Amino acid sequence: MRKRGLQYSLFAVLFVLTFSAFPSYKAFYQSQFIPSDREIQPVQAMASPLYQKIKSYAAKHNIKPINARTDSVWKAIPGYNGLQVNVKASYEKLKSSGHFNSQKLIYEETAPRVHLEDIQPAPIYKGNPEKPMVALVFDVASGGEYIPKILEILNQAELSSTFFLDAEWVKAHSNLALMISDENHEIGNFGMEQKDLTELSNTQATKQLENANKIIEALLNVKPRWLTPPMGHYDEQVLAVSHALHMITALWTFDGGALSQETPSSITRQVSEKVEAGSIIRLTPSQSEVEALPTIIETIKNKGYQLGTLSALTDEGRVHE
Repeated sequence: MRKRGLQYSLFAVLFVLTFSAFPSYKAFYQSQFIPSDREIQPVQAMASPLYQKIKSYAAKHNIKPINARTDSVWKAIPGYNGLQVNVKASYEKLKSSGHFNSQKLIYEETAPRVHLEDIQPAPIYKGNPEKPMVALVFDVASGGEYIPKILEILNQAELSSTFFLDAEWVKAHSNLALMISDENHEIGNFGMEQKDLTELSNTQATKQLENANKIIEALLNVKPRWLTPPMGHYDEQVLAVSHALHMITALWTFDGGALSQETPSSITRQVSEKVEAGSIIRLTPSQSEVEALPTIIETIKNKGYQLGTLSALTDEGRVHE
């Protein structure tokens, strides 16, 4: 009996404490069983015809991200962000007017699940074909006399490109290397003395690339992220050494001036015929290629492609007009 009396007493105390926290039974009931405004608003929004129209539009127009992958021909292909309508944010923006307007929707990029670093190390020959961008890359081991003119043309076009520099050339032409870097162009590793890395041992290849990086970093205060092997020669060992040194091996989709006897008009014609979204176009400091450069840039832009560095081309971010 005493135990049961104690239980009744405890219940009474709890009952009094519970209701003393509320000025009335109505307040208690509302706190327990009626949802707050914060809970009601999302439900009301979802029931709104405007909200549903935005949601329906998003379902039809969202673009899925593209994963990085390894292609049998083009090797490593970078991923590309998707684009989707932020339905809730768009509704909040449009609800005051109550009218749907596709031009005022709020979009956000969505990242792919698989990135370049997730796939097996492989050379990059081109960017993602869905990204309307092209990269001009300059391999520099000679032809220093043409560098100032190249930089002038790129500056006039307000473009940044990627320059692969041979470390011995950097030592011999430090003023030109500094000019390239000071113009905010991307600097890559082009080896040393143009030695074929595939003919070296693992230790020798590692030492070559490490020394090249040290020379470039000491002068330009830049640690190269990219490697293009001399003559474009690579094998699994070169890929492994590059990866171990935290560099990405890059080559090119096509060579803008593959033959020494090519004229400026033949170079620009080749670019016009071959260029497509994601192209990496290799150029060298030569008279014909320098003369062709302004037309090359104009041709690429007229085809609707933006121009950028290798890092910009392979970045997953979308191109916006």
